[in-house]
Amino acid sequence: MDLQMRGKRFLVVGGTAGIGLAAASVLAAEGASIAVIGRNQQRLDEAVEHLCVGATSEVFGVRGDVSTHAGALDAVNRAVEFLGGLNGVAITTGLIGHEPIGISDARWVEVFSDVFMSTVRVVEACLPYLVSTQGSIVTTAAYSIRAPEIARLPYASMKSAVATFTKGIAKAYGQEGVRANCVAPGAIETASLTALRRHVSETKGIPYNEALERVMVDEWHLDIALQRPGRATEVGNLIAFVLSDLAAYMTGTLINIDGGTNF
Repeated sequence: MDLQMRGKRFLVVGGTAGIGLAAASVLAAEGASIAVIGRNQQRLDEAVEHLCVGATSEVFGVRGDVSTHAGALDAVNRAVEFLGGLNGVAITTGLIGHEPIGISDARWVEVFSDVFMSTVRVVEACLPYLVSTQGSIVTTAAYSIRAPEIARLPYASMKSAVATFTKGIAKAYGQEGVRANCVAPGAIETASLTALRRHVSETKGIPYNEALERVMVDEWHLDIALQRPGRATEVGNLIAFVLSDLAAYMTGTLINIDGGTNF
């Protein structure tokens, strides 16, 4: 499918690995110019090298910490300067907090900053540019906001806040032509789950191609209609589509991509 991305400019925050890198890869392959923001310089360099292989336009890497207002503003401004404008942003950062509620106050603040405020600060920094281009925002929540568990309640709580925040932005800026949508992935096999698959296979003698699926059912008690974890590329494809003009009448939505999961 032609997503009509040629000549467009997109920013992917948290795009050095996993879902973010997958989304950036789709956008780059579709002909868009891409800027990726990440904290780790080595991972950032590796991501840019990877994206350049399939890109037909420019790819930039910007090192920055978006959990603070000043950090997000600086990183976004530098990214937009490289790109020469901005048509959309995907925010896939915010991965900590898979812990029970008994964490310290300081840790709660860290989860708040990483999972929620990173999204808030990036959106704030991008909005002036997106208003001028009638651009698009995609944030990421998680399926667990519909079925929160005590074992990872800080993460689910902050991802719920991301979904609410995104809906509010959609309502407030729709009159300016800006769209904002939130994607809620289920269990997606990124690097950490692939490592778990390998570990379970080696330690329990379960065939590699079945190991993670067995853990999901036997230990996590996940009931997934498709009976497998998702792939980062599948979420990346969805994010790219929602950012594109093909989804021009979609805003304020919470989009589930979880293989049909019931907890």
